[in-house]
Amino acid sequence: MRHRVKKHLKFKKKTFQHRKAMERNLLTSFFIHKSIKTTEKKARFIVPMVDKLINVVNSKDEMNAIRYVMRYLFTKESSLELFKNVAPKYKWNKKSWFTRIIPVKYRDWDNAKIVLLELV
Repeated sequence: MRHRVKKHLKFKKKTFQHRKAMERNLLTSFFIHKSIKTTEKKARFIVPMVDKLINVVNSKDEMNAIRYVMRYLFTKESSLELFKNVAPKYKWNKKSWFTRIIPVKYRDWDNAKIVLLELV
């Protein structure tokens, strides 16, 4: 049996490269703007990575944190935003739950739930 498998987070009709690029695009946009409007499935897909990146930046080893973050973010602006503004705000408070998902509406043509993903 496969317990604790996040089956609802997989995008089955997308290739691995497409999923990885989608994740990197969402993370880059999220750290630049500090909030994004997207579908609920995509928002739940990147929440664990947002927590992981903030925790890595708050770790003691800064050079490895830079290398790790640049694997997941496309632009220098987004990584600078993460290092200078976002991560220091959550340095000693907590280790997870840095984001909040607020339902906005249902999309007209396919009835997908649109949510606002933002930093707490």
